[in-house]
Amino acid sequence: MTLTDEQIAALTPAERRDLILRLVPRPDGLPSARTINRIRKWRTVLILLCALALIPWTVYLAVTLPNHYVARNWVATWVGFDIMLLSTLTLTAIAGWKRRVMVFPTAVVSGVLLLCDAWFDILTSQRTDLMQALLSAVLLEIPLALILIGGPLKVMRYLAVRYGMVNSRTHFWSLPIPVPDLYPNRKVPT
Repeated sequence: MTLTDEQIAALTPAERRDLILRLVPRPDGLPSARTINRIRKWRTVLILLCALALIPWTVYLAVTLPNHYVARNWVATWVGFDIMLLSTLTLTAIAGWKRRVMVFPTAVVSGVLLLCDAWFDILTSQRTDLMQALLSAVLLEIPLALILIGGPLKVMRYLAVRYGMVNSRTHFWSLPIPVPDLYPNRKVPT
């Protein structure tokens, strides 16, 4: 059976989504839906426990850490951090240039590292260097971080809409993971 462009254009979004799901074979090596759900639940519990444990730890640090502290390995800390940032930015550039999916995690990690860099630059700078740290953060690090983090998020949403997994009006925060195998009856919630 052959479908014409006109017949495909006449399909509703739900019918197109069903057609896509019927045409795309389930890849080999995917774990069962039961295994996927078990992994998701355990990872969610682990992350939640870590977040809960971080609350008293943060309070403890706020109460016990000194206001002034001379750090050991100051140069190694910052040079090491900048090497990490350089590595993730380089990997992001390569993955983006080659149009590889790896650009998603490397871009987000690069963006987060830039936000951390701006935060620590501002908080650890001497008064004489504070203006430089603020300008660097506001003019370079934060805008670049937002581009690096926002870009992959927009592309993920675009792909979900493009392949009929979600409605184009679906807000990003309610966007489900567009993998049919994660849901009962292979239906992505819209």
